[in-house]
Amino acid sequence: MLSILRRYIIAGLLVWVPVGITILIIKLFVDLLDRTLLLLPYQLRPENFLGFDIPGLGIFISAFIIITTGFFVTNFIGRRMVNLGENILNRIPLVRSIYSAVKQVTQTILSSDKNSFRQVVLIQYPRKGVWTLAFQTGEAMATFNELTNEQLLTVFIPTTPNPTSGFILMIPEHEVIKLDIDVEDALKFIMSLGVVTPGSKPPTNDSSLSEVIKLKIEAAKNKQK
Repeated sequence: MLSILRRYIIAGLLVWVPVGITILIIKLFVDLLDRTLLLLPYQLRPENFLGFDIPGLGIFISAFIIITTGFFVTNFIGRRMVNLGENILNRIPLVRSIYSAVKQVTQTILSSDKNSFRQVVLIQYPRKGVWTLAFQTGEAMATFNELTNEQLLTVFIPTTPNPTSGFILMIPEHEVIKLDIDVEDALKFIMSLGVVTPGSKPPTNDSSLSEVIKLKIEAAKNKQK
């Protein structure tokens, strides 16, 4: 009887936990955007002249502002005004560093170039013999390659279960194993604490993906000897 009850409880949790967490995340997102309305003067806030609060209105207003801004900056006058504003920001020492870094990260994330952050790799971290998933973000500067006499790759190691934070490492290319795994599947693996195993693309030969990875790991170990 207890085993049957336990099975029903687990089955119910498997249904409601993902639904509840999804609703919670959406609610937090909606509340966050609604708080942006507090930046408006009190006289211009929607609830002031409507007489009541509309949940989620911040989403539509934020979307309208983003789309309008995007339309404006895609023409000549808009680009000139943005460049003028950036020139002013670039003359302020501390603001210049923060703005430049945030802009570069935003451009990388939102770039239409799928190769900017689309390669899942396997590396040994934090020590030899311990393997972890990472994302290749590019190649290291030529200066670093010359100093180390190695061809270095820059990789991002996300933390678990929050993949938005992590570490940037520069690793010799021969120590990086590139995997045929989708970024989405790798993120599921990270966010689920390794419970959800990533799917794989069809192998390019008769060997299975696991066999290919095993051979690559053995090759990496042999290079270290």
